[in-house]
Amino acid sequence: MKFSEIIREFGDAGINNSLRANPYQDVEITGVAALDEASKGTLSYVEGAKFASFMSKTDASALILPQDEKLYVQAQERGIAWIATSEPRLLFAKAIALFYQPYRPKSGVHSTAVIDSTAKIGSNVYIGPHVVIQQGVEIGNDAVIHPNVVIYPDAKIGDRTTLHANCTIQERTRIGADCVIHSGAVIGAEGFGFVPTRTGWVKMEQSGYTVLEDGVEVGCNSAIDRPAVGETRIGRDTKIDNLVQIGHGCQIGNGCALAGQVGMAGGVKLGNRVIIAGQTGIANQVKLGDGAIATAQSGVHNDVAPGDIVSGTPAIPHKLYLKVAAVHNRLPEIYQLLKQLQRQLGQK
Repeated sequence: MKFSEIIREFGDAGINNSLRANPYQDVEITGVAALDEASKGTLSYVEGAKFASFMSKTDASALILPQDEKLYVQAQERGIAWIATSEPRLLFAKAIALFYQPYRPKSGVHSTAVIDSTAKIGSNVYIGPHVVIQQGVEIGNDAVIHPNVVIYPDAKIGDRTTLHANCTIQERTRIGADCVIHSGAVIGAEGFGFVPTRTGWVKMEQSGYTVLEDGVEVGCNSAIDRPAVGETRIGRDTKIDNLVQIGHGCQIGNGCALAGQVGMAGGVKLGNRVIIAGQTGIANQVKLGDGAIATAQSGVHNDVAPGDIVSGTPAIPHKLYLKVAAVHNRLPEIYQLLKQLQRQLGQK
């Protein structure tokens, strides 16, 4: 594909934030690559000025650049074709899609699939080997159900949703359109509901619903639990990484991002566009407002206001955490100074 054709594809996709383009001899592009791994014929990108040093070494034939005159000059000096944009990473994501499309099998039902007669299956659906679809299930149009998926009774799957191999969709689950559930994930399993008594634990049945709105993606081996009553809800376009636990009754807003090994106790509420970094734990009933961020390995025990950033365990404002961390690194030095002052004052 010619570089000029790629630029034209960007325009057709409605990406009009490019400052300028310099295709030079309109080089042939055969694929995409990371900046430090690129070879002749590949397209790469520079996310910001801090990566400019790689430009002197890269073998890429074309680059997507941020809006920076110095980088334009550097690319020109090396004879590299380029296009400039305010969002180079977004443009590179679009470029990848020109050269790679995820595997999608042709529609049809494998002979080993077990489908209850009461299930409603839309048009142009693929159902792979050893899939089990139980009574009352509804599958939307153009859905893809990969091998060994099990869908419990009364579950509903929206149009164009993909269920990858070996995931499980339990009863009272509602999954919207254009969702992706990756391998090993379990959606709608029983929440962790037990009542302590003098004679032991009494199980509280989980009769609620689990709802994933349109465009939600759930990573491998993640779990989203069904509540005793009401619903666990994941808002539109929220993205959930691998190995994430979302407890019963959680309410996750639109456009959130949850990184790997995040754990949420029951009843947590996230606003819209909240970011939870890896290995963060959030205590029962905690609320995080719109645009809040919890950095990696935070322990969030109290509510977080909209737009705030918290870090540490227990979580505190991020700027304060950075000051505390700086002091922590100097504790041996501070301790020695304290001992010296105590000796000077004649104290033990």
